[in-house]
Amino acid sequence: MTLKHTMSGVKLPFSHDTERALAETAALVNTVGLDGDTLVTLADFDDFLARSPYSGVVRRNHEELESIRALRPRLRNFWTAKDRDEAAALVNQILDEADARPYLARHDEWDWHLHVTRPDASLADRIAAEAAMAFLDLIRTDELGRLRICAAADCEDVLVDLSKNSSKRYCDTGNCGNRTNVAAYRARKRLQRA
Repeated sequence: MTLKHTMSGVKLPFSHDTERALAETAALVNTVGLDGDTLVTLADFDDFLARSPYSGVVRRNHEELESIRALRPRLRNFWTAKDRDEAAALVNQILDEADARPYLARHDEWDWHLHVTRPDASLADRIAAEAAMAFLDLIRTDELGRLRICAAADCEDVLVDLSKNSSKRYCDTGNCGNRTNVAAYRARKRLQRA
């Protein structure tokens, strides 16, 4: 049974684990895009981990950084999967490769929740497995359509639409919604003057 909870006053069938993993996965995927790569140095890595903290062992070295960077295109595949079958195959492959073995954990401010890899597993495996479990929730609830690519013409960032009416079109990374709306407004004004 899926528990419903409230996020910004909207009831969704996703747990905090799922929403957090989806948001952090989108943030990781969006560290590389049309504007370049923002996950290059160990300082970049530290900034990313400050915004998206992970429990368990974090080595913060070049090898770990490179394994996280290599994970991004694999995770982006969920946003471009043609259907639930393809996404399910990706989930199963990632969970197998990460040697996922679900268990309950309680730490920090979180009550009992699901972890799927050992705390000493590589950070890349932990991120991949947590992402796969979040995508699993989208697949089994037939909500894979909440994974989108930003609708702005000059952006390819990914987003997760957790809005009640599933209407989110723009990412949160580049002010794309505002830029697009301003451009449309200015175009309408030019047409009115012509």
